[in-house]
Order: sequence, then C-alpha cells, then structure tokens
Amino acid sequence: MGAGILILILSTFFLIAYFIYGKKLEKIVNINKGNPTPSHTLNDGVDYVPTKREILLGHHFASIAGAGPIVGPVLAAQFGWLPAFLWILFGAIFIGGVHDFTTLIASVRHRGKSIGTIIEETIGKRGKVLFLIFAISTLVLLISAFSIIIAHTFVKYPQAATASVIFIGIAMLFGFLNRNSKIPFFLLSLTSIILLLAGIHLGILFPIKLSVNTWMVILFIYIYIASVTPVWALLQPRDYLNSFLLYGIMILGIIGILYLNPTLKYPAFSSYHQKIGDMFPILFITIACGAISGFHSLVSSGTTSKQLDSEKDSKLIGYGGMLIEGVLALIALITATYLSKGSYFKLLGPNGNDAIGVFSNGLGFFMSKLGIPLESAVIFSALAISAFALTTLDTSSRLCRFAFQELFEDTKNKKVEKFIVKNRYIATFIMLLIAGIMASGKEVLKIWPMFGSANQLLAAISLLAVVLWLIKKKRTFLFALIPMLFMFLITISSLLNIGILNLESLNSQDKMTVIIRIAVTLFLLFVAFSLIFLSFSAIKREKKS
Repeated sequence: MGAGILILILSTFFLIAYFIYGKKLEKIVNINKGNPTPSHTLNDGVDYVPTKREILLGHHFASIAGAGPIVGPVLAAQFGWLPAFLWILFGAIFIGGVHDFTTLIASVRHRGKSIGTIIEETIGKRGKVLFLIFAISTLVLLISAFSIIIAHTFVKYPQAATASVIFIGIAMLFGFLNRNSKIPFFLLSLTSIILLLAGIHLGILFPIKLSVNTWMVILFIYIYIASVTPVWALLQPRDYLNSFLLYGIMILGIIGILYLNPTLKYPAFSSYHQKIGDMFPILFITIACGAISGFHSLVSSGTTSKQLDSEKDSKLIGYGGMLIEGVLALIALITATYLSKGSYFKLLGPNGNDAIGVFSNGLGFFMSKLGIPLESAVIFSALAISAFALTTLDTSSRLCRFAFQELFEDTKNKKVEKFIVKNRYIATFIMLLIAGIMASGKEVLKIWPMFGSANQLLAAISLLAVVLWLIKKKRTFLFALIPMLFMFLITISSLLNIGILNLESLNSQDKMTVIIRIAVTLFLLFVAFSLIFLSFSAIKREKKS
C-alpha cells in the first residue's frame, strides 16, 4: 500500500465531515454568534481574554497536539498500519471531533468553567469532586510522560533545545507588542515567523548540550513560570507562533509523502499481542490525541473556552482542530510504518523513549526528497515537535492549576481558600512537585499505558457530562451517547487488562512500583463506576421532574 493513498483517503473524508457533520453539530447545540462568550463577560486580562480566531486556533491546536498525536501512533504502529489508520479516520470524525466541539461549547455556556462544573450541575457535588480529582491525576501523568519525552529529545537533538529557548523569547516579545503596540497583526506575525526561522539556524550553529536530569529541572522551572503568567504574555503567543511550525512540517510532510508515495513496509496487521499489550483495547488508548483524547476536553473547557471570541468560532477550533490533528497522527503513523519491523524497533529504543526520533527521521526523509538537506530536515522536525510538546506541558500545568483551585473553591475554610484557591503560585507548585516525582523513573513505557487509560477514561466521562447536559436541555444526544459507551467499554477493558498484567508482575524486583500501579488502576475503576452510578441516578431524577 502506498502511503500517499492513505493521505488522500483521510483528507477527503475529513473535508466532507467538517462541512456536513460539523454543520449538523452546530444545529444540535444551537450555535448563536449573538450569545456573549465568557471572554467578554468575565474579561480579566489574565485567563479570560477575547482572542482572534486565528490565534485561538493556533493556541488550541498547539495545546491539544503536542507530542500526543506523534507518540501514540508511532507506538501503536506495532499492531500494523491498518487498524491504526481506521481508528484515526473514524475516531476523529465521529468520536474525537464530537468530544472536542461539545465540551468546548458546553464550557462556554457555563462561564468557561471545566467539565467538573457541568457534572456538578447534572450529577451533584460528589460527581464534580470525583471528576476534578481524576482530571488532576490525568494531568499529572501527562506532565510526567511528556517531560521525559522532551528531555530525551533535547539530549538527542540539542539544536532543537537551543531553538526552543529562542522561541520562548520571541513569543514573549510578540505577546507584548501585540497587546501594547499598534503594529499591524499581519506584519507582527510575519516578522515573528522570520525570527523563528532565524532561531532554527542559530540552534543548528549553537546546540545546547545538557543531561536528561538537567533538562528535566529546567523544564519544570519553565512550565511553572508559564502556568502563572497571563495567557497573553507567553502561553497564547507561543502556541500561535508554534502552530506555524507544525503547519509547516505537516504541509512539507504531506507533499513529500505524496511525491514519494513510499510503500508501507510494516505489515497491515502485525500481531494481536505486542509488548505494550493486546490490540483490544490497548490500540484505542495508545492512539489518543489522533482520534480522541480526554485531555482535549480539559483544553476546550480550561483555556480555549475562556478565550473564545464568538460561538461561531467553535466549529473551526473544536471540530476542525481535531480533524487537523488526525492528519498529523496519520503522518506520524506513516513515518513508523514505511520502515521494516527491525528498523522500527531499533529506532524506537527498548523503553519506547524515542518515538519522536522515529517521527523526526521519517519526516526528515520525506522532506529531503523535496530538496531540503536531510540533517536540517530531521532537526527541523524534532524542533517542531519538541516545541509542541512544550506547549502541551505548559498548558497542562495551567489546566492542572485550574482544576486544583476549582476543587477547593467551595470550601468554607478561609485559610485553605487563601492558600490554594486565590494563590496560583502555591497551587501550581504543589501539582508540579507531584508530577516531578512521577517523572523521576524516566521510562515512558511504564507511564504511557497508565496515562492512556486515564486519558481515554477522561474522554468517556467528559462525553457523559455532555450527554447529561443535552438531556437536561431537552436536545438530541444519541450522537454523543454512542461514542461515550464505546469509550467506557475501551477504558474499563484496558484498566482490567493493565491490572491483570500488574498482578502478574507482583514478584518482580520493582514490587513497590507495581503496587502503586495497581492502586492507581483500582482508583480509576472506582471513579468510572461511581460516575456511571451517579449519572443513572441523575437521569432518573430528571425523568421524574
């Protein structure tokens, strides 16, 4: 099978889905550009800020993309390219796109609050508390996994590290000038992009070579700062400018793949059982961001809903952003499956830490066929993805802070309220301290299945909240109910699978780590079944009223 054919099939289906199914979703939730959004009604200049749709799409896409649609498909390629391709294609259209769009608009209709607030309204306070604790746990796992991936990428590609540091400075300058000067937006964007390209060249000339441990410390210091500063100062402009990098490598990658049309050497179907687990259900939790990801609901209802200028922008940003990410996931899958089995596993490494390396080498190879020097193309690819992984990290730290503060905002204890709810510095420090401890093992394959299960269960719970919200509003909900049921089936199955594997490993040398994983698995199952039980009770109450 030629890889170019897969690109054409996916792109055609996605375009049809955006204009037909996306329009249907708008009608179901009654999108109205006249409705005031929280960015206007609650504008505080820090978190609630009305934002141009172009900038917000860049922020949203950069935040939901990160390393997720790269690492997931590359790891899932072990099962073969066909099952991974089908999951990306149909998952993004009918599950992920629905999930992202509906959680965004539901949050906008609830003052930009998280899905936890919607759960509180439909299920009750116990449901909200369970959800927020679960969301915080998922974000901590995400921060842990992505910090390991970025640190290893910076060690392998020190040129990308230098350019990433330069990018942060350019983004801060862009944010300041965009807010405080009269420079035309187009001119400011163009100048910044030129500076970004210059930063790439400087990165190649002056690579920063540090150890993994040193980079881990630097990364956690950076994401702490990014979490507590106003969105317009760093988070928003960096995401917007970095989006051009990802758009660039996607366009060049697609052109390179279509031009070369490489044959996929990896089998269409490899084997049902792999090192990361059985294809069902592990495939569906490994490829998360490329098809559906619970993390997206936290972005949609965490930062994006607080910056949405008009409800009319929600289809482009929510549904469209998910489809764009599906294209990126397919490119990542191709970079893994155009390789032979032996080459794939050699590049991936024994602990799965170099999924970005697989992607960068593959994409660099495709881009080199367009006349770009191979070494420069590989470094550029690694730089772009590490920049987006950083975006996921800093957005996640802010979202974790939001969820942690929201968890305690109804407390009657004034000291707790002052210490956590009204103090973003302390709340962020506590969350990042826990994530740092989790990341100390530095092995992605030990964290990714747990993160994947938690992440996809979060998606199921977010869809549950949307279904309950639609029922309460007397609107059709079958389009969200079916994806919700499927995601609960997948996640509960995967958690049982992971639990059994961990029980079988109790006699290993790393016994304490295995016990911790079993405890986390049991907690996730407890949350899932508790929320399902509470939701049934809520539906019964709704029918009686």
